[in-house]
Amino acid sequence: MKNNDFNKGITLTALGSFWWGVIGVIYFKYIAFVGHIEVVIHRCIWTAFFLLITTSFFSKWKIFFTIVKDYKILITLFFSGFLIFINWAVWIFAVANNQIIDASFGYFIMPILSVLLGNIFFKEILNLKRKISIILVVISITFLIFVSFNSIPWVGIVVALSWGFYNLLRKKINVDTDVGLLIESLFILPFALVAFYLIAQEGLNDFTFSNPSMMLLLLLAGPMTVIPLFLYVRGVELCGLGPTGMIFYITPTFQFILGFFYYNEPFSITKLVSFILIWIAVIIYLKDLYENN
Repeated sequence: MKNNDFNKGITLTALGSFWWGVIGVIYFKYIAFVGHIEVVIHRCIWTAFFLLITTSFFSKWKIFFTIVKDYKILITLFFSGFLIFINWAVWIFAVANNQIIDASFGYFIMPILSVLLGNIFFKEILNLKRKISIILVVISITFLIFVSFNSIPWVGIVVALSWGFYNLLRKKINVDTDVGLLIESLFILPFALVAFYLIAQEGLNDFTFSNPSMMLLLLLAGPMTVIPLFLYVRGVELCGLGPTGMIFYITPTFQFILGFFYYNEPFSITKLVSFILIWIAVIIYLKDLYENN
């Protein structure tokens, strides 16, 4: 691997992770006043639209039609699309309802959860450090459940599980990330359009031709989803999964910082103890990644 490619990969991954952790949070928080349901609808609609453009721009329609001819891959993408929809919906709900810290909890534990899923479904070997990381995550979640039912970060748990199982399904079929996401988005699109029609019929939509600036603002939900994905995936291609796995933690770190310091979200002692356990697990996991890459 050329050193220049490696450095470029690290830079692109860092930009993608920073986008998810900062720009994405600020954007979706800013438009949260329209209601998280309409925000989710527009994220689904305009992500599909934007991916149609990028698929044409990068001349990937041949890959697209090859995939849609394989019904087994299509079925898998249908279920992975359902998981990505859950992830988007819960994350946007969290941002709109002052639970960004809880969402960051999910992204802190997600890579470690993925290691566990890899062991269960792909028989990937767990070394001691990874076993300790997984045990600490389980202890952290269990601690929250038994100490304070009101503090259970269900948002973080759903975010982590939906994203973890999403990655698991995508790993089983191994298709281009963006083309796969386009097909997933097209599965979601009819439901999003029907939902938008229903809220428009009730006059509850903020996306109207009488307010073009609001239309443009909501339309940006598409590129806000796709651009960081392209940056991150290209980074993975250039420098590998190990280094990008470490860089990814930029995302939940900045989400936590924004939630706590900028948006002044409540953070109890119980959650602090739980996060300390998670951060220890993350440090152990990152040390293992570093030693193996």
